Amino acid sequence: MKKHFLTASFTLLVSLAFAQKQTAILPREVWPDEEGNHIQAHGGGIIRLDKTYYWYGEERRPGLDTNHRYVSCYSSEDLMNWKFRGDVIALTKPDTVLENNKWVLERPKVFYNTKTKQYVMYMHLDGAVKGVSKSAWAYDYASVGVAVSDKATGPFKLIKTFRPLGKESRDIGQFIDDDGSAYLIFECRPVKGFYIAQLSDDYLSVEKETAFIQSPLEGGAVVHYKGLYYAVGSTLTGWSPNANKVATAVSLAGPWSEFVDIAPTDTKTYSSQSTMFIKVAGTKDTTVIFMGDRWKPTALWDSRYIWMPVQIGAGKLWLPEPKPWTINVKTGEWKQMDVK
Repeated sequence: MKKHFLTASFTLLVSLAFAQKQTAILPREVWPDEEGNHIQAHGGGIIRLDKTYYWYGEERRPGLDTNHRYVSCYSSEDLMNWKFRGDVIALTKPDTVLENNKWVLERPKVFYNTKTKQYVMYMHLDGAVKGVSKSAWAYDYASVGVAVSDKATGPFKLIKTFRPLGKESRDIGQFIDDDGSAYLIFECRPVKGFYIAQLSDDYLSVEKETAFIQSPLEGGAVVHYKGLYYAVGSTLTGWSPNANKVATAVSLAGPWSEFVDIAPTDTKTYSSQSTMFIKVAGTKDTTVIFMGDRWKPTALWDSRYIWMPVQIGAGKLWLPEPKPWTINVKTGEWKQMDVK
């Protein structure tokens, strides 16, 4: 009993230590939320409403009910300190054609529709299909799910699943242009490329193809900066990291340039994979943040994050070596922290 008490006390002290206010973003490290728990928002997406950022992602903590797939939500006003707002959806198997319980929910992305006042979540749903798949772990469903909520913090309710533009869809990303138009980015394996597709006015459907980028890439992320669009993706190596690449275009519809590395090739994008860009436009500067995942497939709950401002402009985008840094979301300025 005494030993158990000491262990519990030590655990509490560690949790309280981690729960201290964060003064910097530490790429590669455990990122504690306000309660001291490592943030579980993998393959995630960010939206900003007024002064609050909402981060949605794959909930991967140990001990989850294996009959459900979960999406978590966190909120922040400074991009450094995050409050856990709960799991906004606990999804059961979305379609009876899925063969078994090995189906997946990946890369959730949430949009806020100012006209309908509704939050719309897109997610990659996949798994083995009855009568089609040759493996229990096959990705043959290749669809997106759409869920809605009246609140940023949920709960979200699944309303449908489908294949955008009638095509197979795997990794998805989101992009909201400066004019407010919303787009779904999705990788299509048979044609070895990814689509940028505009959403309908209510965001509940994919309305039309804006661009198809012929390159075998996934983890698609797009940002618009000073008159140019930058599209980043990673090559098809599964959980293993690779050299993420970038192309540019004057119009979202293209034509797009050739893809080039965004970091030294041998670093494999510092062992991370792209998921989104966050553009912080402040009163003094605009910072574009690369938002990436460092996957640990054998311990997904311990997967880390690579968030780092990129060097961007005049058609070039470069991810510098990730080091501790801080940002002022009001001014849009960031600075690297000295580590002693």
